[in-house]
Amino acid sequence: MIEEGLRLSAYFGERDRAEGGLLADALIDLYSRHSLRTSVLLRGIEGFGIRHRLATERLLSLSEDLPMLALAVDTPERIEAVLEDVRALSPHGAITLERARLLGGEELRAELSPGSDAAKLTVYIGRQERVGARPAHLEVVDCLRRHGVAGASVLLGLDGTAGGVRRRGRFFARNAQVPLMIQSVGDSATIALALGEIAAMLSEPTMTLERVRVCKRDGALLAEPLHPPVADTAGLAYWHKLVVYTSERTRHRHEPLHGALVRRLRREGAAGATTLRGQWGYHGEHAPHGEAFWSIHRHVPVLTLVLDTPENTPRWFQIVDQMTSESGLVTSEIVPALRAAGPGIEHGGLELAARHGRSPG
Repeated sequence: MIEEGLRLSAYFGERDRAEGGLLADALIDLYSRHSLRTSVLLRGIEGFGIRHRLATERLLSLSEDLPMLALAVDTPERIEAVLEDVRALSPHGAITLERARLLGGEELRAELSPGSDAAKLTVYIGRQERVGARPAHLEVVDCLRRHGVAGASVLLGLDGTAGGVRRRGRFFARNAQVPLMIQSVGDSATIALALGEIAAMLSEPTMTLERVRVCKRDGALLAEPLHPPVADTAGLAYWHKLVVYTSERTRHRHEPLHGALVRRLRREGAAGATTLRGQWGYHGEHAPHGEAFWSIHRHVPVLTLVLDTPENTPRWFQIVDQMTSESGLVTSEIVPALRAAGPGIEHGGLELAARHGRSPG
């Protein structure tokens, strides 16, 4: 089964509030009430938004309001049904809408449009789901690497919905059904080879497929970022997202690369950036790695997401290119709708621009 879908992403602060409680809780509660197919709440480790206020877990004084990201995936009709409520709950921060194909069923074959050079496959499963004797996320990552997919990262959710049912993470619990997501990037052919095997090994996973361009891999420049026009023929703006996949051990001038990158982008005036810490994964030719009790220093994947206009993206990519001269995986994506807001500030909107290269409709 292949159907059109949307991914709704809300970026906000951990202490942001709504309806007398935390915004994070209000959003997932909203998605649960509407029985959205899948949603995941993720806590970032560093970032800034439209107000350019830095939040980071590295410094106690700046770690009390870490960045949060709440993702929801479903059909366009079901995502659009919650948009106004999400906008009302989250007057500050950024909200994006991105097109995605929803995939399901064991006999799965999916291809992107002609001319697509790469794809992003995201798999949503429960934390404790297993394939035989092994955790399912390890099996999925091994499958992706075996088929030559460029990189994959496992991100643990704190809360979310699965099959329309809320699955909240709690202390002193196994949290077996709390969702996690496995985000992978590779050329369309390798993703297609892995898809059927992944679908067959899992029990009713939610999977999405999106268009993406791989710009760098292990320091090698492969392509320039995608560069859509400022707006479509109806005047609706396009936006852009760079994603930088590295390891927490990766250094830039003796400091963690992801932290140095976020601070450099903030200093230079980028619209926003958020870094997420993974649990397990790999990129390029590196072996899968992740959390281990016996390791003194963390060797886990980190993803840094950079959102801005297409006009500004070449400048930020130049910085990313300089700072990933030896390692890292860098991708480029077009975002057809983004609303960024702060006190007295609002940019963009949540009406989807036409697919790049097509007329509206």
